[in-house]
Amino acid sequence: MTGESLQRVVVVGSGVAGLQTALVLRRLAPRCAVVLTTKTALAESNTRWAQGGIAAVVPDAAGGAEAATDGPRDSVDAHIADTLAAGAGLSDPDAAAVLCGEAAQGIAALQAAGVVFDTSPADPGVPARGREAAHSAARVLHLGGDATGAGLVAALTAAVRRDPGIEVLEDTLVTRVLLDGDGPALGGDRPALGVTRRATGVEVLSGGVARDLPADAVVLATGGAGQLFESTTNPRIATGDGVALAWRAGAAVADLEFFQFHPTSLDVPGNPLISEAVRGEGARLIDADGHPFMADYHPDGDLAPRDVVSRSIAQHLAGGRTGRAAGDGDGVVPGDGDRGPGAQDGCRRPAVYLDATGLGRAFLARRFPTLTALTARHGLDWSSTPVPVVPAAHYWMGGVRTDTAGRTSVPGLLAVGEVARTGVHGANRLASNSLLEGVVFGARCAEALAAGGGEAPSFDVDHLDLEAEETGTQSFTRADLQSVLSDHAGVLRTGAGLELARKHLASYRPDTDADPELANLLLCARLLVHAASRRTASVGAHHRLDQPDSPPQAPAPSRSYARTPEGTRP
Repeated sequence: MTGESLQRVVVVGSGVAGLQTALVLRRLAPRCAVVLTTKTALAESNTRWAQGGIAAVVPDAAGGAEAATDGPRDSVDAHIADTLAAGAGLSDPDAAAVLCGEAAQGIAALQAAGVVFDTSPADPGVPARGREAAHSAARVLHLGGDATGAGLVAALTAAVRRDPGIEVLEDTLVTRVLLDGDGPALGGDRPALGVTRRATGVEVLSGGVARDLPADAVVLATGGAGQLFESTTNPRIATGDGVALAWRAGAAVADLEFFQFHPTSLDVPGNPLISEAVRGEGARLIDADGHPFMADYHPDGDLAPRDVVSRSIAQHLAGGRTGRAAGDGDGVVPGDGDRGPGAQDGCRRPAVYLDATGLGRAFLARRFPTLTALTARHGLDWSSTPVPVVPAAHYWMGGVRTDTAGRTSVPGLLAVGEVARTGVHGANRLASNSLLEGVVFGARCAEALAAGGGEAPSFDVDHLDLEAEETGTQSFTRADLQSVLSDHAGVLRTGAGLELARKHLASYRPDTDADPELANLLLCARLLVHAASRRTASVGAHHRLDQPDSPPQAPAPSRSYARTPEGTRP
């Protein structure tokens, strides 16, 4: 395939990565038609709920190669170093250099598309920059205070709607990646055994009707799989579709054991996220006794990496710190502040809180208007009272393995954003690098397609035959699966717990036709548990209670897996 022969590309997903890919591709290859599919409305995605911002070292409007901050002088090299440190020895330095080195270019492209970032109250020519956990300087840009994702989605979806060369298919679920030789409608015979097949389009389901969408290339931008767990900041549509689609098509996956839990979701039904930027501004985590406990676990305290903070909360709760149930009146949070799973009248249960009261009512309302409204909707005044928080599944560092142009091991199949494993994040993602990843690698994916696509990379993989383990006798619900993963493959894990989870999941019988999202979740759950079982030492977001201390030597390298090819099973 050459750039001139590229006629149609299907982009699956409408978060920042999918929108960026579609828009840049149309600019670079105006003769190429883009079909953008999304499971619900165009504006609904994980991106929309992102609050904190987008990390990037950018010059001030007046010029200058480096960002000016009130704290340490920032640089691209410092951003790279922070990214690698958060990745706990498993980030790919080359991929991190691409992400951070092309950040300013990505921000400029967003601004050209209509995105308007917040500016400093003191100087409108200077972007407002926040600092978040594990960043050595203030470099996080934001929109509307704490509505960065919504602002990005609004600007990019408007640009997509204006482009007549982008066809948007809403309420459309992609159920399969089509490969050459799949059927007579695509022409040709099925390739010989061992020959890598090329992606030639997708099968979609819309309004109960299935149909094929042929394409020269398919880009997966489907986001994550937070719905694997009971507590998650992700919307209900985050069901791991892209990983499942790629796995069934034969693509390599990697780092699936690494799932990041955001430390501070509000401990109410739905677990809405409270941005890490709040702690960056000075809020602190406290226990029911009012003790700011993070300093007991890490020298960076409340600004430690996310995996450290989530694990510290889990361990602190397991240590028996208690909070008053609603109505007790003498706990650290009066009234109905101690809501959440397990609270019962007249009893105590483990709880931790985010104390932002020292920031002041006026500052919270100006800097975090969305969160101020959110907490108020739940009957909380966070300017005067600490609010209950709990770790919640937030971001999957692992995914479909790609190179830095988004190419997977299947020709014609690309992946960008959270669904992709570029190697940037390693064992733990640095805060606010996710939106940047979608912007930078979405553009690089589009550039590769416009230049002809290039050769699919070849990765060393362990072939895995999940079907051989299946017993498939038990029906199950999403809640059943979430319970298993939350109990045995969440923030804290053990080998025995992972083995129990494997047996439970192997007994579940999926009905792909009746509930394809549930089937996708089951596949992702089994892959995650398998990968976690194979990594016996703790590193980053993967913490084994039976091996709690990371070994002094470098962590075991990342492992990639691919489906056992059809016809090769014994």
